[in-house]
Amino acid sequence: MNPQIRPRRSVLYMPATNKRAMDKARQLDVDAVIFDLEDAVAPEARAEARRQACDQVREGGYGSREVLIRINGTDTPWSDDDLVAAVAARPDGIVLPKVGTAASAAACVARIRELGADIPLWPMIETPEGVSNVDEIAAVDGVAVLVMGTNDLIKELRAINTPDRHALIYALSRTVNAARRYGRDALDGVSQVLNDPEALTAVCRQGRELGFDGKTLVHPAQIGPTNAVFGPDEQAVEQATRIIQAWEQAEAEGRGVAVLDGKMIESLHAAEARRLVAFDQAIKAR
Repeated sequence: MNPQIRPRRSVLYMPATNKRAMDKARQLDVDAVIFDLEDAVAPEARAEARRQACDQVREGGYGSREVLIRINGTDTPWSDDDLVAAVAARPDGIVLPKVGTAASAAACVARIRELGADIPLWPMIETPEGVSNVDEIAAVDGVAVLVMGTNDLIKELRAINTPDRHALIYALSRTVNAARRYGRDALDGVSQVLNDPEALTAVCRQGRELGFDGKTLVHPAQIGPTNAVFGPDEQAVEQATRIIQAWEQAEAEGRGVAVLDGKMIESLHAAEARRLVAFDQAIKAR
C-alpha cells in the first residue's frame, strides 16, 4: 500500500459496550472502525467500555482496517483515564471529541507523547468554536484527520438539519480547506439515514463534492453506498492512467505540457492522476 495514501472512505463508529459488533467489524468492508467511549455509552458503563475497547484493540485481527478509540472530552471526568488506557492499548489513532482550540489538541498530543507513544490524533470539529479555530487545530503537529461532528454542530448552531445540509456548508467547506492547507484528511459527519440508499448516496455525494475523503457511519447498512461514492470510479482510474502515460511521454520528450483527447495536460493534472491511481491501488491491496 502506498504509505502516502490511506483509504478512509468509510469509518464506522461502534459502541465499546457491544463486543459482538466490534468482533463483526473484522469482516466488514470498512476502512476504519472507531470504538466509542463517549456518546454511545452511558456514564455508568464507561469504565467497562474502556476496558473492553482496549482489550479489543490488543486482540487485533482487523487486517488493514484502522482501529481507533474515541475517548471522552477533556471537560469530563473520564477523559484522562480513557486516554491513558487507550495509549497503552496502542490503537491506530485517538479520536478526541469537541475540540475547540489548537491548545486543546496540542495538549492531548503532548499527553500521548508523555505516555510514550506517537499515536495520531483525530480531533472532532463539532462546535462553533472548533469551526472558528479549525485552521489552527489542523496545524497542530500530531493531528492526522479532522472529523466533522455534524449532529452536535447543528444543535450548537440552533440550525435545522435539512436534507441539503444548507446550514452546515460553511463549516464543512472551512474544515476541508483547513485539512488541505495542512495536509490532513477530512471526514464528513454521520448521517442518520439507514433505510434509504438514495438519500444516503445523495448526502455522500455532497460530501465528496465538497472534498471530504470519506464519511463516518453509525450502521453497517451505510457502508456500501458510502464506499461507492468515496471510492474511485473505474473509468476515472483508466483515464488517470492515460493522463500519466501522456505526461510521462511529454516529459521524456522535454515538453512541459501534453495533449490528450484534444485537452491540455499540465503537471497538476498528472499529480492528481497519480494520486487517484495510488488510491485505487491502495484499496485493491486491502
